[in-house]
Amino acid sequence: MEEREGEVRWDGLCSRDAAARAAALDTIGQAVLRRAESIAPGAAADGLPAPAARDGLGEALARLLMLSKRCPFPDVREKSEAILSGVQELGIRIPRPLGHGPSRFIPEKETIRVGSEDATMHTLFADSFATLGRLDNVTLVMVFHPQYLESFLKTQHYLLQMDGPLPLHYRHYIGIMAAARHQCSYLVNLHVNDFLHVGGDPKWLNGLENAPQKLQNLGELNKMLAHRPWLITKEHIEQLLKTEENSWSLAELIHAVVLLTHYHSLASFTFGCGISPEIDCEGGHTFRPPSVSNYCICDITNGYHGVEEIHASPAGSIPVSSTESVCEVEALMEKMKQLQECRDEEEASQEEMATRFEREKRESMFVCSSEDEESAATRDVSRHFEDTSYGYKDFSRHGMHVPTFRVQDYSWEDHGYSLVNRLYPDVGQLLDEKFHIAYNLTYNTMAMHKDVDTSMLRRAIWNYIHCMFGIRYDDYDYGEINQLLDRSFKVYIKTVVCTPEKTTKRMYDSFWRQFEHSEKVHVNLLLVEARMQAELLYALRAITRYMT
Repeated sequence: MEEREGEVRWDGLCSRDAAARAAALDTIGQAVLRRAESIAPGAAADGLPAPAARDGLGEALARLLMLSKRCPFPDVREKSEAILSGVQELGIRIPRPLGHGPSRFIPEKETIRVGSEDATMHTLFADSFATLGRLDNVTLVMVFHPQYLESFLKTQHYLLQMDGPLPLHYRHYIGIMAAARHQCSYLVNLHVNDFLHVGGDPKWLNGLENAPQKLQNLGELNKMLAHRPWLITKEHIEQLLKTEENSWSLAELIHAVVLLTHYHSLASFTFGCGISPEIDCEGGHTFRPPSVSNYCICDITNGYHGVEEIHASPAGSIPVSSTESVCEVEALMEKMKQLQECRDEEEASQEEMATRFEREKRESMFVCSSEDEESAATRDVSRHFEDTSYGYKDFSRHGMHVPTFRVQDYSWEDHGYSLVNRLYPDVGQLLDEKFHIAYNLTYNTMAMHKDVDTSMLRRAIWNYIHCMFGIRYDDYDYGEINQLLDRSFKVYIKTVVCTPEKTTKRMYDSFWRQFEHSEKVHVNLLLVEARMQAELLYALRAITRYMT
């Protein structure tokens, strides 16, 4: 990309070599201070830079603020703070973070603070920073589960940056398209920056209609995958592969499908864990000083309502005693024990198992939140996709019937894995590893209890999500789901998986009230991977049918 005059260059900060980072920071510090000195005489009375210069310097100061709080390398944190202090001494106001911590749902004191991590986590943080140029809030929440995070980062790095069928700017644009389906401005903002960084055409960001026809053609598959994947047929695949000069190759399409499903499910994690805006992005910082009440009217207009509101008990909720919550945990453990005993004593017939699946699938249609309401996509995000009215719909509403998808006929292990690996080498292996880690991850704990076998509960969560998508395992008794997952938990699962943009802190707080935040994040990892696999199964089955 052509460098603009006076542009601050951030190259070199991601180096693992301390000398290279120091040299990069010296260059950045000189460029920022020169710019600050040139506009300091014209600063407004409130200490903010003059409007003409505000954007360029403001972006640089916000980036330095992020580095001072979120960089895993102490030398970068300290030098960034020093540069900010130098700018402040010139009479120019520096930004401060909005919000407290990487999640709006989890108190900052319960997350891992950068600089206090152990050696394993530091390695993960350094890898993430070197790869992404930042230590993002998704990473800071996922690090509750380092084994999963390592697999996640490795997969995402391969999809976005390693050799593959699609050019780099296409990859980020597809990420934008996917995240926008769920109005996930957090992910859209990150990938807009990355898209521009790798040389993407800014005109494409004015709306999907400004992108190449080839990407526009992907819009239909994007919306079906995100909201109604059971409708995808081999005809949809054929349309993409045989569209004259704008056609996709099979390898390109597999790459695109994996990216779409990755970012649909990552949007679920972002909303499900209440991920806060990045410090250097819109909504993550302000140049206004804190008021006596810790926030001011300008912050409220930016969507920040102060820590008191964010981490208070949900408005209107009924306080729950710790005794009542403990009883919930004990009751759940007792149900698990009883179900295990029933399994050992008798096994339901295939007919009864099929009936229980259909019943659970039907009942899942009527699980909805009292807060459920239509949310209109904002223009800023909706321009990246078409048909903004298209959203999640339960299968059998309005008399529409969708056949059950039997895993015995088409599964990830026996069919999808090999198809992905054949057309996009190594990615099938990476995804398979990530699915297995999420599904099998356990610390053998439940709230305050240790040495607990949680496999039955994890399987119920995974299979309930697939049941909502019409996917059936012949060897699973779906009667267990109603025994193990109460209504508030089902509401949370369905919202995060199907309409994540409607997730609220009230929903997050209302399920598993005695469990640790790390355990609720663990639940979200299951939701992310089960959703991604469900979408992939429908898309890959359609591709397989096209190929045969």
